Amino acid sequence: MNPDLDRLQPYPFQKLAELKAGITPPADREHIALSIGEPGHPAPAFIAEALSSHLHGLARYPLTRGEDTLREAIAAWTARRFDLPADSLDPARHVLPVNGTREALFALAQCVVDRTSRPLVVMPNPFYQIYEGAALLAGAEPHYLNLTARNRFLPDLEAVPASVWARCQLLYLCSPGNPGGAVMDEASLRLAIELAERHDFVIAADECYSEIHFPGSTPPPGLLGAAARMGNSGYRRCVVFHSLSKRSNVPGLRSGFVAGDAGILERFHLYRTYHGCSMAPPTQAASRAAWSDETHVEENRRLYARKFDAMLEILGDVLNVQRPDAGFYLWPETPVDDDRFARELFARENVTVLPGSYLSRSTDGANPGAHRVRMALVAPLDECIEAAGRIRRFMETL
Repeated sequence: MNPDLDRLQPYPFQKLAELKAGITPPADREHIALSIGEPGHPAPAFIAEALSSHLHGLARYPLTRGEDTLREAIAAWTARRFDLPADSLDPARHVLPVNGTREALFALAQCVVDRTSRPLVVMPNPFYQIYEGAALLAGAEPHYLNLTARNRFLPDLEAVPASVWARCQLLYLCSPGNPGGAVMDEASLRLAIELAERHDFVIAADECYSEIHFPGSTPPPGLLGAAARMGNSGYRRCVVFHSLSKRSNVPGLRSGFVAGDAGILERFHLYRTYHGCSMAPPTQAASRAAWSDETHVEENRRLYARKFDAMLEILGDVLNVQRPDAGFYLWPETPVDDDRFARELFARENVTVLPGSYLSRSTDGANPGAHRVRMALVAPLDECIEAAGRIRRFMETL
């Protein structure tokens, strides 16, 4: 067996299941899960219709590069959304559809990391655990950038020692962040690109929450837009990841894309031809329809905004919690250990939240996720209001 498998950490939800084991929550109230970031809004009907009307595509093998029409729709959406120069994003060279960004975020590290040279993969902490697993199975050492209230839950790239950048081969960024919801401004994205040029590494920007922002707010900037406006029109060293799961409420479709540096994507395409992960034709048709429509995304934002408003009104004076820049998570500070908070909340109120320390690694003797929990506002509005009421009642007993 691959010995690097033994380096993998338990997944947060495995640890959460162990934390809750043996507890019988109150039977007089339905369980409400705020722990997993699985969108709960209805999938748009037109996406399902596009999927079902193209089932005849199951009769042929799909191409790893995807159909031209899908890549063209993705390139057009990306250019519109991030204000890219006309024709700078070539659908044939700069775009690859993927079966969900989880697969792609993992696979990119296997493609770009040279394990013969003591590589580092730099990532935020807390983080989406795929970044860490990808680094370990690529033969690299993870290097964690702690995200705390002190740095507004944003990576402090200027504080990273030159010795770390010298060994860095891949930098994972997540903006809007999971779980903190902070958004990197364009100046910070430009700094990341300058560092990548100076120290010869690739940036993997996980932008899967970029479309979950508050109505009327400025949409979060993206890495490709920052690259274009600093003269990097070829998107050198830049690779971005986008998904329909959060944007369009179709996590089961397993559809996203990777875009950016044509040279990296050409090698990534080679890797993926051996990996055998081309997207099914009906999924491509549904994805093309989704990337071509914004009305359902605007409605999605309104639904999340109502839930944030309601929960913050109920919890704002009993928990140290702030509205995030974007995304659909609350990241409150807890008055007791986060795992104790999650366990007792489940035991007393039948509400599940995720301990923040499960999303983080301890560095220098401290875990940046400790004394925080992640609450995913994915349940319907009435359930979120009910959950907030139960959490408030629980807080009053602590």
